[in-house]
Amino acid sequence: MIYVSVWVVIWGTAASLVDWLLLNADLYETGSFGQVATFIGYGAAAAVLAVKASGRFLGNVNVDEGED
Repeated sequence: MIYVSVWVVIWGTAASLVDWLLLNADLYETGSFGQVATFIGYGAAAAVLAVKASGRFLGNVNVDEGED
């Protein structure tokens, strides 16, 4: 469970920093589609990275029970 929590914090931090930069650059406004797209895009990227890195941090979680 902590693995998921860490990735949520990474996603939220990265997306918020980029959002802050884009808002300050007046590229979009609060509540606009651009802001939503930023958080959705970073969420998708964080999910993909979390799945790809899971084997490295969680070990082999796909153990076949039928093999001896």
